Order: sequence, then structure tokens, then C-alpha cells
Amino acid sequence: MHVFNSARIKLSLWYLLIIMIISISFSAFIYYGGTRELNRIVRVEQYHDQHPQLRALPSALPDSDRILIITNPNQQIIEQEKLRIFESLLVVNIFILLASSLAGYFLAGRTLGPIKNMVDEQNRFITDASHELNTPLTSLKTSIEVNLRDKNLNLEKSKGVLLSNLEEVNNLQALSAELIKITQYQKVNGNLNFEKIDIRKPIATAVSKVNTLAAKKKIKINVKAARQFVDGDARSLTELFTVLLDNAVKYSPNKKDIFVTADSFDSKVRVSVKDRGMGIDKEDLPLIFDRFYRADKSRTKQEVSGYGLGLSIAKRIVDLHNGTINAESEKGTGTTFTVVFPRSRV
Repeated sequence: MHVFNSARIKLSLWYLLIIMIISISFSAFIYYGGTRELNRIVRVEQYHDQHPQLRALPSALPDSDRILIITNPNQQIIEQEKLRIFESLLVVNIFILLASSLAGYFLAGRTLGPIKNMVDEQNRFITDASHELNTPLTSLKTSIEVNLRDKNLNLEKSKGVLLSNLEEVNNLQALSAELIKITQYQKVNGNLNFEKIDIRKPIATAVSKVNTLAAKKKIKINVKAARQFVDGDARSLTELFTVLLDNAVKYSPNKKDIFVTADSFDSKVRVSVKDRGMGIDKEDLPLIFDRFYRADKSRTKQEVSGYGLGLSIAKRIVDLHNGTINAESEKGTGTTFTVVFPRSRV
């Protein structure tokens, strides 16, 4: 916060400096032009006073007389008018100084606001990622230290330790892959290659990816998708539906089918993924798309692997496609995720 305020003040001062340079330069130009014109008018009037016969015939004056400089103008009148012009310009510049100070401070805040949000987001990301990485690393370190002190450690126990450590390494690898994905999608365009896509293709690819996990729990994924086209990136859309289907399978009891539908309304394409799992508590629903957020396991009463990054990645993919995603859930009944995309105009 201190760095942001300091940067805001510095940027405000730069704004103020630029505005005042322009204002003072413009005022100097006005003052110079105004006083020069004043001198010209006084000289002309004095010249006419000395040559009243020439007022009616100004065109008769030779060029040398038209620019004749009077050497004894009324200096008191000129100086008073100069002072009035100077005071008026001074008041105007003071007003500009005050107004531009407030405006500059406001604009500096608006300018730095997105940068501050980005830095805060990065700091939260680093903090959350460090916390998540610390858990498996601590488990690995503790396991290794304990077993190194075990004087009765034999080959069989060593294999058990290695298997346990391998599981933690796999967890670290999975977390690393998720972090890479979310970092990629945080870029402005997510490095996506947009083209006209039949929405059924990424859905089918995603279903094939989670079928193995679904088969283990004897869950059938029912797909009813109409032929609809969107402008999107095939790889990221597949990732989106894989996340939604993977979540549906993980949080569904055995033999509870999952339903995927795709249809259209107005100029939109809508895809829904519905499960009949444990559901999500109402207080958790607004937070499920936050990074690293996971519902309290004591409430779900089910151990589910993951780091709370999947839905955050899904949300980012939807945003990159100018779509919307929302979840409706009832505890003990199931959850429905609905994604809406603009229909392709091509």
C-alpha cells in the first residue's frame, strides 16, 4: 500500500508539472500578446489625437506613418492594464493548479489501479502457491528424516517409504502442471487460436479423457448435444469441459450418472454439466471459482484430491471466450455447471 501511494503521488506530480508548464506557457503567450496589443491601441489612439484629420482617411496614410511609434504613451494606463492582465492570469493559474492537483491525483489512482490489482493478485498467487507447495514438501522432508533415523530400516520398509514419497512427488508434479496452466491462461489472450468449432467436438474429447475415472466408479456420462458452433480454441475448450466433467465424477457417488447437454437460445450456445453428487453448500458457491479454494472436507465427508485450481482455470477459459459460467447446487442432490458462449457469426 505504501509503494502504491508513493507511486500515485509521484505520478500526480508529473501530471501537475506537465499541466502547469502548458498553462504557464499559454498564460505567458496571452500576457505577451495582450500587452503588445494594448501598447498598439494606446499608440494608435495617441497618434489619432495628434492627427485628428487622419481618422476619416486612414487609408491615405503612408505605410511609414501607419506604423509610427509614439515615444511618450501614457505609461500609467498601460502599467495598470498589464497588472490587471497579470492578476487575472495568476488567478486562473492558481485555479488550474488546484483543479489539476485533484484531477491528477484521481487520474493517477485510476491509472495505477489495474497495476495495483495485478500486483496484489500476483502476491496472493505466490502466497497461495507457496502454501500448497509447502504441504507435500514438508511431508517428504518429514518422511525422509524419520526414516533416516530409523536404525531398523530394511529393504521392505525402504520400498514403502519410496512409494509414499513417490505419491507426494506426483502431487507436486500435478500441482506444478496446474500452476503452469493457470499462468498461461492469465495472459491477455491466453495464447489461444480462435476458429469456428462445433461445440460437440471438445465435449466428446473431454468425455473420452474422463471415461476411465468414470468407469472405475461405474458412472455413465450421458451426452445430448445439438450441432452448435462457437468461435473458440479447441484445446482450451477441451480443458474446460474436462475440468467440469472431472469434478462431476470426483464428487459423485458410484453408479450416479452425469448428464451433459448443449443447446442454443437467442444468439448464445449453452452447455450444462449436471451430476447427482453431494452438492455444494450455499456459502461455498460464490467462492468456488477462486484459486486454491476448496470446500471444507469436514462438511463434504469425502476425500477428494486436487488443489482448487480446476474451476479457476475453467473460469478463465470462459472469460477468454467472452462467455459466462455459473453453478447451481443443492446439498445432497447434485450440482449443475452452465457455460454460455456467443454463437459463431462466421
